[in-house]
Amino acid sequence: MFIRPCTLLLTVLGVVSLLSSTGCHYHLIWGGPEFGPATFPTPVSPYFQDRKEDEFWVHERYERVPILGPVTAGGPPRALDPPTPDEVIRALPSIEGGLPFLWEKQRNNVRMVIEPVADYVDPPRVYPLIGPAQHHHAHYKCTVFCSEVTRNGWPLPHTLHDQEVVHVVYIDHNHLHMVGDVSGGGNYP
Repeated sequence: MFIRPCTLLLTVLGVVSLLSSTGCHYHLIWGGPEFGPATFPTPVSPYFQDRKEDEFWVHERYERVPILGPVTAGGPPRALDPPTPDEVIRALPSIEGGLPFLWEKQRNNVRMVIEPVADYVDPPRVYPLIGPAQHHHAHYKCTVFCSEVTRNGWPLPHTLHDQEVVHVVYIDHNHLHMVGDVSGGGNYP
């Protein structure tokens, strides 16, 4: 009879000493900030982490519209740089997400031809929060030549080689040019 309460007491003391000796659970014993379920570290799948990093990369590089200085009177306005190979590959249908040894797809021997289709500037107008500006349009036709390899591992393992794959992607680079006195004079600082 005396052994059962002693075993219970030693077990409780052992658990309390283990929890109090680790840094992650210190505040559970001695008090401190309580974050509920967020108190304990939660593992994140590399898939979700990679997806968030890709979303940030695209937002930082390709989803912002720059506001450039005024169009010069000496010649035709020039567009910004043409699309990069990274931007073209991201515009293609994704082949990520295959299951190793079950289904995988690869693009090999990738060649790109990037040609301008149109480059024109709209007449000036007033944009909210920006002021008077001109919208500059630049359209590009991007042709991607590649070979695709599809590996299927179940139920019957086989590999499909498509040697002549052609993808055509149209990419628009739009930006704004300021109009008028951009040094701070007039109604628009």
